Amino acid sequence: MKRSLTLDDWMVAGIAVAAGLLAAFLLRMLLRWLGKHADRTRWSGDDVIVDALRTVVPWAAIVGGAATAGAALPLTKTVQRHVNQSLTVLLILVVTVSAARMVAGLVRTVTQSRSGVAGSATIFVNITRVVVLAIGGLVVLQTLGISIAPLLTALGVGGLAVALALQDTLANLFAGIHILASKTVQPGDYIRLSSGEEGYVVDINWRQTTIRQLSNNLVIIPNGQLAGTNMTNYNRPEQELTILVQVGVAYDSDLEHVERVTTEVIAEVMNDITGAVPDHEPAIRFHTFGDSRIGFTVILGVGEFSDQYRIKHEFIKRLHKRYREEGIRIPAPARTVALQPGGAELLEPGIPQQREATTRP
Repeated sequence: MKRSLTLDDWMVAGIAVAAGLLAAFLLRMLLRWLGKHADRTRWSGDDVIVDALRTVVPWAAIVGGAATAGAALPLTKTVQRHVNQSLTVLLILVVTVSAARMVAGLVRTVTQSRSGVAGSATIFVNITRVVVLAIGGLVVLQTLGISIAPLLTALGVGGLAVALALQDTLANLFAGIHILASKTVQPGDYIRLSSGEEGYVVDINWRQTTIRQLSNNLVIIPNGQLAGTNMTNYNRPEQELTILVQVGVAYDSDLEHVERVTTEVIAEVMNDITGAVPDHEPAIRFHTFGDSRIGFTVILGVGEFSDQYRIKHEFIKRLHKRYREEGIRIPAPARTVALQPGGAELLEPGIPQQREATTRP
């Protein structure tokens, strides 16, 4: 110490600390008020910024009060330097953590607001958070007087060994970045892999992709495996898709009548059922003279993949009911067995049917 501590010194230091605490309290109340106003805006980025400031600004006021109190006390240069250095490191740590949280929140906000970017993919959020924390750590080391040049050199040399030891992890990391950058798969898409797994993409993180099946089970797939497999994405290039429903009517049916009735049922389903696409032009295509029926395909438009099951369900119910009302017959598969002595099959003219010849002993 340069001199003995007096009551005045303690009073000045106490006032400085109290002023810092009071300023921290008032600033936190002010930022809380700003946060309420930020909640009313459409952009969620201001909420992230205000939340980060609610942590940084009060701590900065407290550190400023403590630094003023330290300067008011008759401390030696060595003690004063250590006090200032400790307070600076504390402030840098608080700023680093808050900055990492704010940047990660802004990245998440930007990705969620753009359909062409990963809406809920945590890989970008995690990468930005790690980068900000690493920069803050290097600043702390430099503040403490530790040279970071040898550390960076050691990290560069040891990076090769780490890369060799973590080949699979790094492969999955870069595969995930490639998947998101190429925009082939994004969270929310419904995909089906050549191996049979299918479902909604929930998240793509630094190692794996999570898929939620329609049964609400989660399937975890490494990013490297996802990038190297054949895959069908039902949300790209458009979310709307068409589904095919196979129908058959009897040979004695009036096909013009069948087409008109079926078109009316399609229009009814497209307008009444949630998930259908009313603007989709209905299509009916006759294509097959079957064994016991004339087959045709009904093409329906659905809003997204999972809607097809509900729309098929309602369409088949309503079509069956309407056919019964209109007298349109949907024949069941028939088989005629003709038994002849010597194994000869009796062929009868008429509607083609599936036959099986059986020899009577």
